[in-house]
Amino acid sequence: MSASARLTTRLCRRAGAAPPAAPTIRFQQARGIRSLSLVAPGRLRRPHGSYLAAHTTRRCLSTTPARFYAEADDAFDPASIERESDEVDVCIIGGGPAGLAAAIRLKQLANEEGNEDFRVLLLEKAGEIGAHILSGAVIQPTAINELIPDWLDEGNDNRFTGATPAGKDSMRFLTKSMSIPVPTPPQMHNHGNYIVSLNEFTKWLGERAEEVGVEVYPGFAASEVLFGPDGSVKGVATNDLGIGRNGKPKDSFERGMEFHARVTLFGEGCHGSLSKQVIKKFDLRRESQPQTYGLGVKEVWEVQPEKFKKGEITHSMGFPLPYDTYGGAWMYHFGDNLVSIGQVVALDYPNPWLSPYGEFQKLKQHPLYRNVLEGGKCISYGARALIEGGFQSIPKMAFPGGALIGDSAGLVNVPKIKGTHNAMKSGMLAAEAAWNALRESHDAGSVFLYEYEDALRKSSIWKELKEVRNMRPSFHSPLGVYGGMLYSGLEAFVLRGRVPWTLRHKVADHAATKKADDCEKIEYPKPDGKLTFDILTSVSRTGTNHEEDQPVHLQVRDWDKHTAETWPAFKGLENRFCPAGVYEYVEDASKPEGVRFQINAQNCIHCKTCDIKAPNQDINWQVPQGGEGPKYYMT
Repeated sequence: MSASARLTTRLCRRAGAAPPAAPTIRFQQARGIRSLSLVAPGRLRRPHGSYLAAHTTRRCLSTTPARFYAEADDAFDPASIERESDEVDVCIIGGGPAGLAAAIRLKQLANEEGNEDFRVLLLEKAGEIGAHILSGAVIQPTAINELIPDWLDEGNDNRFTGATPAGKDSMRFLTKSMSIPVPTPPQMHNHGNYIVSLNEFTKWLGERAEEVGVEVYPGFAASEVLFGPDGSVKGVATNDLGIGRNGKPKDSFERGMEFHARVTLFGEGCHGSLSKQVIKKFDLRRESQPQTYGLGVKEVWEVQPEKFKKGEITHSMGFPLPYDTYGGAWMYHFGDNLVSIGQVVALDYPNPWLSPYGEFQKLKQHPLYRNVLEGGKCISYGARALIEGGFQSIPKMAFPGGALIGDSAGLVNVPKIKGTHNAMKSGMLAAEAAWNALRESHDAGSVFLYEYEDALRKSSIWKELKEVRNMRPSFHSPLGVYGGMLYSGLEAFVLRGRVPWTLRHKVADHAATKKADDCEKIEYPKPDGKLTFDILTSVSRTGTNHEEDQPVHLQVRDWDKHTAETWPAFKGLENRFCPAGVYEYVEDASKPEGVRFQINAQNCIHCKTCDIKAPNQDINWQVPQGGEGPKYYMT
């Protein structure tokens, strides 16, 4: 089934209508292969006036080109087959809080003016909206209150029902066996906030987006940025399907599809593959510091009722992380007897023997956490890189033809341990700027969202990130965690960011890694299967699925060269930083280093850590086939 046919079928299902009559087929001879043209049966209407334009041009017969190239001696070039295209007003990449907030706001503005044919299309690589979303999460409701004021109103039949009001707050510093109370910084106070499953909250936002007429298409992985003759962004293309690991097409081969738009918004979240392309293309980091990251590893537990304290929020620092590694942990009681527990490890950690996954298993052995979890049941697991650079690492956000929104730019308030409200607000600001720019533009030239950049600097996002800008980099001092806590306490309670200096992030995360021989080796205890688990058991809880016979989406140009450059110095760092068991070094006497590098791409849970932490920056994370990856539950 072609990309447009899949879109049409999905659209009909959602609209409750039968698919349109089959298009007329004309066979043509093109570049030595058979192809067919689709004659559009007209525009298919859906509720609220939006439509799927079925005016796309051609698709190849799936079997003929596949067999043609499979038998040919030369390499298969998908570019020899023309892609279908669709024209929209605004295309949004990423179905997270930022992308959905932008989409909803755009359609709100269009509907208010009676312009129901204003097309807003959202592409999401996950098979379902929310399936790749993972966070703590305690959300500050300022942005959602503005976007959908009755989101919790009992009079609203479509209200969000999964919000647990935040209750008691506590902050602890942990030693191996002790839990020492410390003052909770004002930025971390949660009165008026809500504990949620961000996975469930995002699903709900997706439903609200469809209600106002956004064309929401999960299962479509945008893999390429398209540029116009003037160099501006003119849209994106989805990846080709049905290509085998050998690079040749299978009988199921389908060419990707192009989506052209006057404005394209990139809301892929942390370290998005297309966001990387536009940041490099337009040199958006020319005036900012390098971004820095953390890896969050999380589980959701169903605990015994007598141990459940609805709304309770606990944060901790210290054990099990060494003094030279920034990080912290959380435990949130929400829903009915559910506890969200997780740990974030900054990816500028120096010791290559450290495993964030292993540190998380050690964390659960601490009495503070063990006493709550024992006797309970782990029901979900996940991991995701998150942005920690803050104010000084924000790139330019707008560029010809589009903009970055949410964590594609890095708007997390690390001391507050929150970013959803900023992500959503940035999407709303970008939506308003895009609507105004398109309404005022009467030519077909590229659009630049000047208003968006200006609105960001005047917004609450800019103010709160500037106020806490020095807290995260203060942990780079020789005193490590202890020095950072002292300075951060001074900033939080006294200085409040009103200082003339801005501390710098010293090095990129991958460059902070020391040689294995210069560091103490860390041995992690064997998991007990009750409180602590081996990594493959955890991955089984993510619902991750990838077709094995496809090109490896974790791109390493030369695996032997990677081994020669990385193994002697770091002794299998990749196996330890990956929270899904994707990377291995297997003993192999036939290899010069005595080991063979192996990538188990089907295990990948799309955390992006490898792309960030690989010492030689030779692992490039790209999207696999649309709809693949984790299928998170309550994360």
